[in-house]
Amino acid sequence: MREIIFDTETTGLDPQSGDRMVEIGCIEMVNRVLTGRTFHAYFNPERSMPSAAEAVHGLGDAFLANKPLFAERAEELLEFLQDSPLVAHNAGFDFGFLNRELEICGLAEVSRDRMVDTVALARVRHPGAKLSLDALCTRYGIDRSHRTRHGALLDAELLAQVYVELLGGRQIGLELAADSEESVSTNSRLVRKERQFRPPRPHVASEVELSAHAEFIKTIDSPLWGT
Repeated sequence: MREIIFDTETTGLDPQSGDRMVEIGCIEMVNRVLTGRTFHAYFNPERSMPSAAEAVHGLGDAFLANKPLFAERAEELLEFLQDSPLVAHNAGFDFGFLNRELEICGLAEVSRDRMVDTVALARVRHPGAKLSLDALCTRYGIDRSHRTRHGALLDAELLAQVYVELLGGRQIGLELAADSEESVSTNSRLVRKERQFRPPRPHVASEVELSAHAEFIKTIDSPLWGT
């Protein structure tokens, strides 16, 4: 199954009051495996960046000034998304901004029926626990040391790992030995490669080991197995 893990960065919290999307990062997964295909873009929000928002993601007016408008890349984004389920952390927030930008362009909104919210998944799996992306990365041992600020593509990459764990993990190494192939990802598709198996190791004691054991048994006084 194809899924898109995505994240956005914005000028604020409310798209209906004039806040705009300034970055989106999308990652393709097929059967919970990253394929290497991504979509990433910055956008000129056509408004100034509040200092509080810039402190979160580091995207200021000077950096965004020469970036394209959302409308200029909207069709490219929709082509990447296709009709796949869209996975986001606190997905209602990201869907709100995505659909507001599409509305401004005069394009159809993305149905919320496609929305998968990892906060909701985490709330069921870990009731009462902290549900931030940072907290879930810590819980699952996912390295986020390179995350000094929020970034849409980086956060989507981290979320992809969290999402797999929330669904039970890949259970690496539990495949049947009869399955001689495994999936590997390329930039555009999943391919199969030959899996290498180790030869079986002997588990029978040698004559020397059996002889040494017998000599050791003779040194035990009144063994339980002799009564």
